[in-house]
Amino acid sequence: MRILFTFIGGLGHFDPMVPVARASVAAGHDVAVACSGGLTARVGAAGFQALATSVPQPAGQRARDLTPIAPVDAHAAEIEFAENFADKGARRHAGAIQDHIRAWRPDILVRDEADFGSAIAAEVLGVPVATVLVLASGMLIRPDLISAPLAAVRTEHGLPPDVGLSMLTRGVVLSPFPVSFRSPHSPVSLPEATFAFRGGSAETGPTLRARTSSRRCVYVTLGTVFNSGSGDLFDRLLAGVTEVEADVVVTVGRDVDPATFGPQPDHVRVESFVPQADLLPLADLVVSHGGSGTLMATLAHGLPSVLLPLGADQPHNAARAEALGLARTLDAATATPDAIRRSVDDLLQDRPALDRTRQVAHEIRSLPSVEHTLPLLEGLQAPTH
Repeated sequence: MRILFTFIGGLGHFDPMVPVARASVAAGHDVAVACSGGLTARVGAAGFQALATSVPQPAGQRARDLTPIAPVDAHAAEIEFAENFADKGARRHAGAIQDHIRAWRPDILVRDEADFGSAIAAEVLGVPVATVLVLASGMLIRPDLISAPLAAVRTEHGLPPDVGLSMLTRGVVLSPFPVSFRSPHSPVSLPEATFAFRGGSAETGPTLRARTSSRRCVYVTLGTVFNSGSGDLFDRLLAGVTEVEADVVVTVGRDVDPATFGPQPDHVRVESFVPQADLLPLADLVVSHGGSGTLMATLAHGLPSVLLPLGADQPHNAARAEALGLARTLDAATATPDAIRRSVDDLLQDRPALDRTRQVAHEIRSLPSVEHTLPLLEGLQAPTH
């Protein structure tokens, strides 16, 4: 079977799909991944054939944008998402993915849930679709905001109206998230047959230090999209966590030079990139932006979080994590080093929070392995005659 995976946006939309794609390859299926031209190299490095849906952009380090960041606004993030994904992005992928379907001729298409254009392309050409959820709390997609732009794109490609937005959950829906984390207030209802699976691996690669020290370890990250546009947040984070009685590892992203932050104390390391799989087994707490991938990986290791959401689905994820007692949230625009230090110190001593995060980790470990998604995907393939 030939399976075309598609995602739109950053690596946070790709990473949840990777376990399914790798399981598909291991099962003998042919796999290709369609994405923006700027990410084809990263997809190729992950071992997949990459199909560009836009002109590649030159990579390299970027200067940090130290413009002060504004307080996060969850509704503004919903509006921005609708504009970028249901309008511009959907229009781009609705055309580009049709071209790739015609050329590569997949039997099925597996899209990230924010890739509305791929759902339209598959519907136009009659290709069965599966969807992988990438937004953990389920709150960012607002039907009232995306209906009109998607209706326009559908009309452009000759499709009838989809008043109920059945295109959002048509076919198989796969969730790499624990069922308990999705908000009960999500405006998008999932089918009863939605299949939750264990996406991550418990295996880790080489680690930065052996887990023999009695000192705590704090891991700090702002992900791969918001890291270079986070104003002086990294500086405030470093000033705060430096005062914590713990070893600290801060990853600032491949496009930010760690030397920018100057010399650090011996117990603080600033790195461009270290795989989370290497760091999380060593950590006692994670300070992050609350992106779905980072937060779910943190919970899979039974760790609490201090969250400073910057945009996208992060404010919704942070609100849900705090409501479940799994994290504490600070305002990324105004959090002081002292407030960051106190939050980290307090949460490191919060035994009930640790117990709750371990319960979620147990829920994640109890989910079926990713290999169980394959019969569902294979069942989508139209029978041959």
